[in-house]
Amino acid sequence: MKKLNIMGSKEFIPSECQPDVPSGQNLFSTVPPIVRQLTKGFASKKWSSHNEPVPIPSKHEVEKLIQQAQQILFPGYFTGMILSAENLEYHLGQTLSTFYENLARQVSSAIRHDCFRHNKSCTKCRERSYEIASAAITSLPEIKELLELDIQATLQGDPAAENADEVIFSYPGFFAILVYRLAHRLVELEVPLIPRIMSEYAYSRTAIDIHPGAEIGNSFFIDHGAGVVIGATTEIGNRVRLYQGVTLGALSLPRNAGEKLRNTKRHPTIEDEVIIYANATILGGKTVIGARSIVGGNVWLTESIGPDTKVLLKQPELVYIGKKKRNHETAAK
Repeated sequence: MKKLNIMGSKEFIPSECQPDVPSGQNLFSTVPPIVRQLTKGFASKKWSSHNEPVPIPSKHEVEKLIQQAQQILFPGYFTGMILSAENLEYHLGQTLSTFYENLARQVSSAIRHDCFRHNKSCTKCRERSYEIASAAITSLPEIKELLELDIQATLQGDPAAENADEVIFSYPGFFAILVYRLAHRLVELEVPLIPRIMSEYAYSRTAIDIHPGAEIGNSFFIDHGAGVVIGATTEIGNRVRLYQGVTLGALSLPRNAGEKLRNTKRHPTIEDEVIIYANATILGGKTVIGARSIVGGNVWLTESIGPDTKVLLKQPELVYIGKKKRNHETAAK
């Protein structure tokens, strides 16, 4: 890359005019042709852009929806105010009303953008968005019940978790599950785009990638969590526990898989009370892990196993360099 010596070798004196400094017009002379080139590319429709007469959901506003949902589902945890029996109902009413209005606005943008993108006639988009938002907030008590079961599963599965406060505030797995349960309800309501924005926000915060289209039962626990991947057509039963690095994915796909396999089951089914340890990989839409089975760390599975089965790797041969074992007396020191 060419180095630029803007001031040359002369000392810069602010009070003196510098005749060798290019004029402002020359400094920006490269901008117009680049703008024209970019504009032409966007206008040709070959490059992705959103320069259309319809709105598109705001990533920032969708993230705010998640934060508002946290305040509703866990009052007192994510607000700056102290809540009591006297002001709880007022707080919930205010926050839920704001959430409802904001959700309807973003859903309307998503529907209108989707209609425009697919050349559909967009009719009663505003009314539909409020109907969907109403159905979504009606689901909040049910989502809350599921999240309480997820908290209990975390407390039962992790001795390091001393209380629910720790789980709610600081467990990345629980946050990823919370966002998944919100996003999945929107998938059920056929809301385009917004569920994926939600799931990718959770991924950016936790390194846990749960597709909102996956089906996940109650009492779900992800321990540690970083690197967990749960694909779009995965089905997970009740009381399932996953550890970091677990992949529930699809088998190797051809280049044109996007069109041919989009509506087919590509990811595994995990039945009730299964435990899958760190860095295990389970692939394929026909792969079923039977109830109460245990899949050990680093296992690679592309075939089904029956209920009450353990799948473990053989203990690898270890190579010791130096002293193989420490003397107990030395270790005590």
